[in-house]
Amino acid sequence: MDSKELLNLIRFVAKAGVSEVKYKTKDFEINIKTPLAGSEIPLNFAPQPVAYQAPVVSSPVATSPTSSPASEAKTETSSDESKYITIKSPMIGTFYRKPSPDKDVFVNVGSEVKNDTVVCVIEAMKLFNQIEAEVSGKIVKILVDDATPVEYDQPLFLVDPS
Repeated sequence: MDSKELLNLIRFVAKAGVSEVKYKTKDFEINIKTPLAGSEIPLNFAPQPVAYQAPVVSSPVATSPTSSPASEAKTETSSDESKYITIKSPMIGTFYRKPSPDKDVFVNVGSEVKNDTVVCVIEAMKLFNQIEAEVSGKIVKILVDDATPVEYDQPLFLVDPS
């Protein structure tokens, strides 16, 4: 089964209104889950990356026990971002901030969004899928550049819900 057939199967399952479909052949097995009644179950069709860790080579260089200002700043920034809600990509494709090249962007930093506000489109196999915020709040950071590829579950926006 190629990626085009797989995406067509996923779209068919989503339109059929069922919550889960299992498809099994002698070569592979696929399990597709769709959102049902407002629950937040993502479509599981992206291959899961296999983590590869290079062998660690220890060096005799001594490290100082004091932390550097750069590491303190990084820790402070990450704790600040923990209060924000992340809007993630529900699919693999190309991220676009505009509905078309001659139109304005959907949202900017500082824009107020609601659950049904379209924040971007993701193009996958010549289909443009509108991505809604699914949260209410204010956009504080756009994490992806326009017209760049995105992966499944990749963070796209940070939203301040307060």
